[in-house]
Amino acid sequence: MNVTETALPGVLLIEPRVFGDSRGFFLETFSTQRYAEAGITDPFIQDNWSHSCRGTLRGLHFQIQHPQGKLVHVMQGEIFDVAVDVRQDSPTFGNWLGVTLSAENKRQLWIPPGFAHGFAVLSETADFVYKCTDSYAPDHERTLLWNDETIGVEWPLDTEPILSDKDRNGTTFDKLETFATSP
Repeated sequence: MNVTETALPGVLLIEPRVFGDSRGFFLETFSTQRYAEAGITDPFIQDNWSHSCRGTLRGLHFQIQHPQGKLVHVMQGEIFDVAVDVRQDSPTFGNWLGVTLSAENKRQLWIPPGFAHGFAVLSETADFVYKCTDSYAPDHERTLLWNDETIGVEWPLDTEPILSDKDRNGTTFDKLETFATSP
């Protein structure tokens, strides 16, 4: 697999080795040994699957306690995936990174604890799958407003996104409770 460090320390773009022939393809979506060699050593305790329609935007979410690292990829469709550094002691605090993930490109993104995360669906539908390093803790979840001007994420959408009430009413970056130090 090919692992590329991104502009956000700790966030890794992963391109698994794909073995294909006339029957289809095979790839490993996770191997403890191979991912540990890439620096991903946090144990995964939960897998999630999200199915969404075109224009859906989910995020930007993180947990102030029980922060989750996420290994994300798309099984069907295409998304624009975003990570925002919310670690106050980080030199990239408040910076964001966006990557297109799709069933076609088979890329994965490792987002360590300490980052807000979200995605927008670019295809008719998308099946988004991710491994988490901690359990969902709704009392500790925070939502950064998806279109916060301070962060300035450039979502590649041509219409207003489809949002949940939680995402529509997210908190602006200047009022957001973030990590005092890296988790």
